[in-house]
Order: sequence, then C-alpha cells, then structure tokens
Amino acid sequence: MVICVKWLGHASFQIRAVNKVLYVDLKKYGNVVETSEKADIILVTHNHGDHCSPPEIQKLRKKDTVVIAPKNCASRIGGSVKTIKPGEEIVVDGVRIGAVEAYNVKRFKPSGKPWHPKGYGVGYLIKAEGKTIYHAGDTDFIPEMRLLKDIALALLPTGDKYTMDDAEAAEAAIAINPKTAMAMHTWEKDREEFKKKVEANSETEVVLLQEGEEYQLK
Repeated sequence: MVICVKWLGHASFQIRAVNKVLYVDLKKYGNVVETSEKADIILVTHNHGDHCSPPEIQKLRKKDTVVIAPKNCASRIGGSVKTIKPGEEIVVDGVRIGAVEAYNVKRFKPSGKPWHPKGYGVGYLIKAEGKTIYHAGDTDFIPEMRLLKDIALALLPTGDKYTMDDAEAAEAAIAINPKTAMAMHTWEKDREEFKKKVEANSETEVVLLQEGEEYQLK
C-alpha cells in the first residue's frame, strides 16, 4: 500500500496511510501550506511556536482526533492530549507512534543552555503499512540516531542555528541509512549540499520536495 507524504513547509507534514490523515507539527509559519483536511492523528514534537500551534491544531481537530505530544505541550494545546516521551509507543487504529530522543549537543542559547535540552522534545517513528517514517523533530546529530533501523523515510532538519546543518544532517542520514530522506526545517536554505553528500556516500535517495508537493512512499 502507498503512503502519501506532503510537505506543508518548515517541519509540517501531512501523512496519509491506512485510511488515516496524520499531521506532524502543524503550524502556519512563513510559507507553510494551508490545508483543510481534518486530522485523525496530530503529532507535536515540542513546545516551540514554530512546531506547536494550538490555533492550527484546533482548525483540523475533530471530536475523535488523537493528539500526541510531550507533556510540556499538553496544557498549551488544550483538550484531550496523549502525552509521550522517548521510549514510549501509542497505537492508533493500526498506526504505531513511537517517540525517540531529539535534543541539541552543540547549539546553545547565549546563556549556554541548549535550544532543545534533552527531555524537552521528541522525534517520532510513525509505523504503518509495514513501513517506518522517522520525523526527527528539532535536534542535532545525536548518538541515538545510529540505533535506528529499517527506516523507509527520514525527515531531517537542515537549517542550522537550532538544528543540524546540511552537512550534519547528511551524516545523520548516512548513519540511519533510510531508503529515502528529505530535508525540512530548512529556513529556505539551499538543500543541494545535503542531497549530494548523502547520495555520494550511501544508497539513500534524497527527495527535495517543494512546499505543498507530495511524495508516494511505496
């Protein structure tokens, strides 16, 4: 079965699988593409405003929409929220949602504290149709990525300052060895360095979507 993955811009994606519509990091940010298709599942990686937007969540939320987020997002989102932390998994109608670590090891605020300390946010492993999609959240290249296996599609931030840059994201992709990788959270920077380095050093195909474009994961 085909899984359809649409990049809405920044770190926002729509994923359609097993007759479910899932969104990750819904946020009207910059050129993020508007969508009106209601959600069955909404995932939030962390509490920063460009990833967690209660107004956008409410627009696409139904009575039975399952919202999954770290505990520090729950009160901000409001309503029923299933909280999750790294190592935990939640199953929703045939879709398995696992949380993994996402944090900074080399990107810090002027105070010296990381923009994303360990425990603040998560990445997600979304398993459906026998395939696994990895949405990394906001993170540097961290040791836990080397433990990921059998990833069909890796969605990796490449924008620098708060996350990996192109070169580091390429190193992460090479270590994870997914079938396909995409750049996100790019701050509109060129993604060609990421693509060239990954494809020159692995068998991973890099797909560079434009905002609003869809990729079919077969």
